[in-house]
Amino acid sequence: MAVLELPDLRLSYQRAGSGLPLVLLHGWPEWSGIWRHNLPALAENFDVVAPDLRNFGASVGAPARDVDHYVADLAALVDDLGFERFGLVSHDVGAFLAQDYARANPHRLAGLFFFDCPHFGIGPRWVANGQLREIWYQSFQQLPLAADLVGLSRDSCRLYFRHFLQHWASNPHRFDDVLEEWVDTFMQPGRIAGGFRWYAAANERRRKAMAGDQPAAARIDVPAYSLWGQDDPILRVDWQPTLTEVFSDIALHQAPDAGHFVAWETPGLANRAITTFFAGRR
Repeated sequence: MAVLELPDLRLSYQRAGSGLPLVLLHGWPEWSGIWRHNLPALAENFDVVAPDLRNFGASVGAPARDVDHYVADLAALVDDLGFERFGLVSHDVGAFLAQDYARANPHRLAGLFFFDCPHFGIGPRWVANGQLREIWYQSFQQLPLAADLVGLSRDSCRLYFRHFLQHWASNPHRFDDVLEEWVDTFMQPGRIAGGFRWYAAANERRRKAMAGDQPAAARIDVPAYSLWGQDDPILRVDWQPTLTEVFSDIALHQAPDAGHFVAWETPGLANRAITTFFAGRR
């Protein structure tokens, strides 16, 4: 792992390959290790950088103040690496950051590739048709006692993360052989709270979106591609068409036999799609 020392953060990242730079932004409950089935294949054609977001994985620093704090970390990383123009590949939490960065810096981006892409334009759909039952954790993880409860022991941590890895994947056993690695990673001091912090940082926007009070933003003009798992229970595939309200130029495709973790569950499909989308882009 390489490290970028920022005033309030020791930001860790993996890097491999050469060519057009691609920055891979993970979601929750993840860290840069989620890309292990993708980074070697993508490094054959691209300069691939996979950071751990603030207080995920090996990145250690002050708690995030707000969403802009995470976006500033991304901006500092690409500036430090000297990336004048690059692509973003993102998922879940990382997709929110990619959208914010794209709105502020469209000229820097060769393209945007999204797995199961949340956005605040999903609005009241988050709580319609029984979906509130799926997003309970986003409120729970903001409670002061949440990190203490989940991190009380390895057993409690294992039970919590196993729920999401099993429930959100198309095949509930897809993560069985690496579950202890998830426990090891999140049981490091501050990592459970660090991951939970995202939901507090984004909560004001989330509440406005669910209430239908989020103001409409101009569409993002950077060319984009969406690959969405057909079996994702938390980010529903029937929300995918709403991306045309966010992006002016986006291709919509679905991943059969994949749930929330498309890049991990169907890496061959994911790697081919990323490589094809970014081929020839500069």
